[in-house]
Amino acid sequence: MSIERGVTAFAGFMVLLSLLLAWKVHPGFIWLTVFVGANLLQSSFTGFCPAAMIMRKMGMKSAKELG
Repeated sequence: MSIERGVTAFAGFMVLLSLLLAWKVHPGFIWLTVFVGANLLQSSFTGFCPAAMIMRKMGMKSAKELG
């Protein structure tokens, strides 16, 4: 799996998890959804993504590196 796909999968998982937590635990967890969305938006403009940096350190490669 490439870093790009990993970031997309992680973001989707976090959105679903935050919605589940907001529904089952406390409505305040909706702010996690807001945070994930804001991070995706700023990443599209700046190219800075903490999740991608962590995945790279874990040994994942970008789609370009995978060929």
